[in-house]
Amino acid sequence: MPRGARTAANYEGLFMRLLQAEGEGADWREVARVVLHMDPEREPDRAWSAYQSHLARAKWVTEQGRLLRGTGSK
Repeated sequence: MPRGARTAANYEGLFMRLLQAEGEGADWREVARVVLHMDPEREPDRAWSAYQSHLARAKWVTEQGRLLRGTGSK
């Protein structure tokens, strides 16, 4: 699969890893390196932006799933 080409299942796993890392208090640079396969020392702005946007989307998808299943919202 070409780099950057992801399926819905790939994103689900990626999002779960991001949410788990955040819950554990992991350093964003390590998450960028391990989960997003980016070098935060070489490209700090790009890595930070990718981390933030993917984490925000993971949270959004999680909340939308709760709403769609009818378990309520905040």
